[in-house]
Amino acid sequence: MLCCLNPDCQNPLNPDGNQQCRNCNTPLIPLLRSRYRVINVLSDEGGFSRTYLAEDIDKLNEPCVVKQLAPKLQETSALKKAVELFKEEAKQLQQLGQHHQIPTLLAYFEQDKYLFLVQQYIEGQNLLKELQTQGTYSESKIRELLLDLLPVLEFIHARGVIHRDIKPQNIIRRESDRRLVLIDFGASKQLTATVQTKIGTTIGSHGYTAIEQMQDGKAYPASDLFSLGATCFHLLTGVSPSKLWMQHGYSWVNNWQRYLNQPGQSGTISRLKLAKVLNKLLKIDFQERYQSANEVHKDVLRQSQPLSSTLLSVAPSSSGQFTSLLPDGKLKKYLLLGAGIVVLGLGGWYSYLRPLFITKPFAPSQPISRTSEDSDSPNTLKGHSSDVNSVAFSPDGKFLASGSDDNTIKLWNVANQQEIRTLKGHSTWVWAVAFSPDGKTLASSSADKTIRLWNLETGEEIGTLKGHSNGVSSITFSPDGKTLASGSLDKTIKLWNLETGQEIGTFKGHSNGVASVAFAPQRDANSSDGATLASGSWDKTIKLWNLATGKEIRTFKGHSDIVLSVAFSPDGVTLASGSKDKTIKLWNLVTGEATYTLNQHSDKVNSVAYLQNAGNDKTPNGVVLVSGSNDNTIKLWNPTTGEEIRTLKKDSGYIYSVAISPNGEAIASGGSADNIIKIWRVPRSF
Repeated sequence: MLCCLNPDCQNPLNPDGNQQCRNCNTPLIPLLRSRYRVINVLSDEGGFSRTYLAEDIDKLNEPCVVKQLAPKLQETSALKKAVELFKEEAKQLQQLGQHHQIPTLLAYFEQDKYLFLVQQYIEGQNLLKELQTQGTYSESKIRELLLDLLPVLEFIHARGVIHRDIKPQNIIRRESDRRLVLIDFGASKQLTATVQTKIGTTIGSHGYTAIEQMQDGKAYPASDLFSLGATCFHLLTGVSPSKLWMQHGYSWVNNWQRYLNQPGQSGTISRLKLAKVLNKLLKIDFQERYQSANEVHKDVLRQSQPLSSTLLSVAPSSSGQFTSLLPDGKLKKYLLLGAGIVVLGLGGWYSYLRPLFITKPFAPSQPISRTSEDSDSPNTLKGHSSDVNSVAFSPDGKFLASGSDDNTIKLWNVANQQEIRTLKGHSTWVWAVAFSPDGKTLASSSADKTIRLWNLETGEEIGTLKGHSNGVSSITFSPDGKTLASGSLDKTIKLWNLETGQEIGTFKGHSNGVASVAFAPQRDANSSDGATLASGSWDKTIKLWNLATGKEIRTFKGHSDIVLSVAFSPDGVTLASGSKDKTIKLWNLVTGEATYTLNQHSDKVNSVAYLQNAGNDKTPNGVVLVSGSNDNTIKLWNPTTGEEIRTLKKDSGYIYSVAISPNGEAIASGGSADNIIKIWRVPRSF
């Protein structure tokens, strides 16, 4: 079928081959922008826009969502506001689509006097439909929802964006992994923006929208948190906040608990552990509410069910494990350590006990070795309570550092896979970690705009570097360990003197955020190498910088989407770049040309790194390129020929970061799958 794009058409579906709509006689458009085939109407947003299901013929008819601005307005100011909001939605999706729980913007254009934006299609059911089909939520399910969505809100708020229309219809449970995805940023605005609420231009949904947003047009992070609280109330009780608002205004929030335990609810909630959290979310005065998603997240975790009330029985089983029967009737396995039981998997996205089937216990002295050819059976390090954004090996290979969305850095013993310590100090997500060349210092960078330096022997913070005006996405030490480079979403790269802690230079030239920075390698002590820095940016380019002069040397252009990672080859002759366009490019640093484009990943490439000492018949010089992607795989490549050697991994969860051990025998990966780190043995042969 082909869909008519006249927004007033009441029966827009037409058989393939029709030249005009059989309902309204409007000429049909077979392909928008010669690429997108619109096949059905998904929703009609109250006279402002229409949303369609479409197929991207350039991607083997992959489903996508096309949104059309179609305001049925006469007033000039209201029409102007609708256009502004539509453009703002496209901008926000472009900025926020890097998060795996927010749809990605695919295109934005004008055609036939209409504005269109195309975004990623999320296959799944929104929470209103889920409520209608499955019934009201239990308290544990509300807790899961909060722990899954709060990090998303923390992510958008840190970037100065307020969603302004959180409600069950705008949250989809993605079918592939059951994670919650936040959609419809059409009403989102920058934190500093104020929208005057005139007739026809009010932003939000009655009952879900905070009073300051509804009356004054002002919105804060706390405004989204009110909407989240109203959403939880609706799912918990089955009672629509919109209907209560029409009947009682905002007074219903003062006695919302009276609507619990109504006929038709699934289960009885007589002692709601999350009542204090919902009370604070639903405060009418925004100053009395939670002020950040992180505050809510911490309180929800504190309200989690204690272990003692969860375990009903414990009986020993084989291989040093214990089996426990939980209230849901499922068998869970735990690892017995010493005289007590350590339950792995507490916290994180879910506060209830998650199943962890351990095939063999880790021995404290068990090393990571290459005795097994089975490189697809990695060791697993578990302890973070949210996504792992970055991993790094120490120079001697004995330790691994990891940075996470749970605001912490963890240090691990690689030999026995045990956590050594947790470093706390950042106020929000940790995006990058890096060891100094002497292995004595660890640097970490965060969405909180700071870089922190840690003494690895004591675990104490020894300095905080401040100067960036937005989150710091990437950090790297110079080969001599005297300088730290940092890339930020503020579009700049900064150099820091590590002896004084002072900023010594700022490089400006990128037109969007800087996602990755890397120093050229230093081949020997007397070499002048290491005086070049590479940066990859959201502006789709890579730049080379001369550190001595602070001048830009060259700009590499060729990626069709944002550049997420850059890495120099060990000989310093080639630069690898990974991009959201699903490709890796290998650049000749002398000519500036891309010698190879590696395109076997099916989703964005988040991380690239070079591995040395691989030595085998397919890589005679011992160098392998490693890449991690949102397609849930790690791939190994021959950088000399551009040939894919092997896919080392495939399971659930995005790969955000890969790191190579100094001896080239192990690859560490961090990502979104159960908040874990995996260490893979590099295979002897490919």
